[in-house]
Amino acid sequence: MISVIVPTCNRNDLLTKCLDLLSPSKQTINEVFEVIVTDDSKDNNAMELIVENCSWVKWVEGPKRGPAANRNNGARNAEGEWLVFIDDDCLPNSNILEEYILGIKQNSNSLAFEGAILPDNWELLKKDLSECPVNTSGNCFWSANVCVNSKVFKGIGGFDESYLLAAQEDQQIKLDIENFTKKPITFLKDCIVVHPVRFSTIWKQLQKIPNASKNYSAYAVKNKEKLGFTSNVSFCFIEYKFHLKNMIRLIKGGKAKSIIVSFAWLCYGIPLNLFYFIKNK
Repeated sequence: MISVIVPTCNRNDLLTKCLDLLSPSKQTINEVFEVIVTDDSKDNNAMELIVENCSWVKWVEGPKRGPAANRNNGARNAEGEWLVFIDDDCLPNSNILEEYILGIKQNSNSLAFEGAILPDNWELLKKDLSECPVNTSGNCFWSANVCVNSKVFKGIGGFDESYLLAAQEDQQIKLDIENFTKKPITFLKDCIVVHPVRFSTIWKQLQKIPNASKNYSAYAVKNKEKLGFTSNVSFCFIEYKFHLKNMIRLIKGGKAKSIIVSFAWLCYGIPLNLFYFIKNK
């Protein structure tokens, strides 16, 4: 059985659309499946929505410790052999669960899968400071649309709850799964969710830098051998190379606001990265 886990926090309008598309009447899957909503809102405000409108959904109270802990909470309440994680702001295709089942059957060597994540508007995504996770070819494992064998998920301890921001826990669980199973993570292009494009501001992006730096540096220290960070010098070199390439891409695209943020990372963010990298080693 597949258990679909939908973490949510104060987004009932988006959650309603997501759950509607996951309902048994909309999904093409023939096998039994369950949908679990783990609610991290302070007042558990998704409970009434589900009780009144979605009798086929299992509501559980979230731990109120961020998205990684909320996803883990959903997994603890799941009964399925396979765990599918879909974010509450995503719109899944009607055949997504059928395609996951088909992928599991056709790829018996794989114990984890990732589906495609597409923006709701490709043109908006081209604009300055637009944000949307996009996965069209795999090797991302963005948790907005992934599937993991429940024994594997339990074996690795789920998503790492120590990260400060909703970012590196996706990258971490990908490495943890690969290290634990020694098997490939398979990309299933027909398991599709659509994710909204959102816009940020320069100020919001600059405010994120200190915590983003702490977050990434913790990830870098945990996985330094895998990532090639053999020394402080190699860490700096790889970081500057990445951000310089990003800066050049932004300049070519004429994205002035993003260039300012990228320049701040070069001057301020990477030195902070190095500081926390050395501190955490």
